[in-house]
Amino acid sequence: PRGTHRVQAQAMSGTLRLATAAGILLSSASAFTTPASVPLRTVAKAGATSRASSVAALRMDAGTKAEKDSEKKPEGYGASHTSFYTSAVAKDSYATLDDILDKKVADDGVRTVITEMLDACVKITQALRVNLVTVADAQNSVFGDVQLGVDVIADELMWEAVKSSKVCREGASEEEPVIVETNKDGRFTVCWDPLDGSSIVDNNWAVGTMIGIWDKTTGMLGATGRDQVTSIVVLYGPRTTALVACDDGVYEFTCGEGNKWFASKEKIQIKPESKIFSPANMRAAQESEGYDSLLKHWMENRYTLRYSGGLVPDVYQCFTKEMGVFANPTAPNSPAKLRVAFEVAPYGLLVEKAGGKTSDGVTGGSVLDIKIESVDQRCAACLGSSGEVDRFNSMVLKK
Repeated sequence: PRGTHRVQAQAMSGTLRLATAAGILLSSASAFTTPASVPLRTVAKAGATSRASSVAALRMDAGTKAEKDSEKKPEGYGASHTSFYTSAVAKDSYATLDDILDKKVADDGVRTVITEMLDACVKITQALRVNLVTVADAQNSVFGDVQLGVDVIADELMWEAVKSSKVCREGASEEEPVIVETNKDGRFTVCWDPLDGSSIVDNNWAVGTMIGIWDKTTGMLGATGRDQVTSIVVLYGPRTTALVACDDGVYEFTCGEGNKWFASKEKIQIKPESKIFSPANMRAAQESEGYDSLLKHWMENRYTLRYSGGLVPDVYQCFTKEMGVFANPTAPNSPAKLRVAFEVAPYGLLVEKAGGKTSDGVTGGSVLDIKIESVDQRCAACLGSSGEVDRFNSMVLKK
């Protein structure tokens, strides 16, 4: 009768809802099929039995899950096994940029140029927030790199800062291969890569600015990275942060409320050993047996890969994680393309001041001892934890 079928349907619907809630997958539709000839009392009884079975199954599933959760997980279970999270603890208060510079940078001129460069980087931060990533109307890079609109804006902001400065004497941009005199009465030669990471900025990945600063007593050409009076690397990510080489070590500053900088990390130290690696120029492994072996060592020993293709974030993590290694070797058909003055020297000073080590990728010596003979000079490099740089020198350079 129609009434019987309607009650059967209701009973089956209730059982289905309960079975679904319990997470039980029934393998056959026949489990829900009741012949029309079965009396109503039998249907109701069957529905009650199904409900009781479903509840029991739910309890059994919960008990089994609890037992499994209590079991010891195998090594490597979960992301936390291979991730390295911050150990930073919140402070009640943080020193300002001026507080740190007044105490940790003795030279008044160096304090001034650091402040001016960081002010320019605040403007670059603001420009990145509101400008789309598009190809620039005019292509002025003599290196042949494709210039983006944000590259040009960042470079213009750096030039404005250097040209308006009373302490800057000369400026040189990664976008131009010449040193330009900006103030004959100034003191410093400032060399910068305005926005490193042009190939990844359209992904909205972290990019940055690198700045090397030399005194007029040495200038930049003919000098080395060790002659820098300070260097600065700024990272534009979810936050804008900056690494600054002070007299007694490396300090990280964060651009906070009102675009004011405060010291988020003080006297950073890079540990000798690392379990994080950033392998650049992996094409070179096809020619370099040593680099190929080094890559296999890192993978076989379960190091954590952290590589974005941007020099600024890939080396910056050595300071936030307090360990890491960035390797960019050279090979005949895959030559290294890092710029000494704009990239390697500024970062090299910061790494070594924080207790890390660097290699020039050829002799195994420090990148800070490379003599800068031209503005667009290129080199290989390995930067980071001293033990890993030693491993690079041993396996890749046989030094």
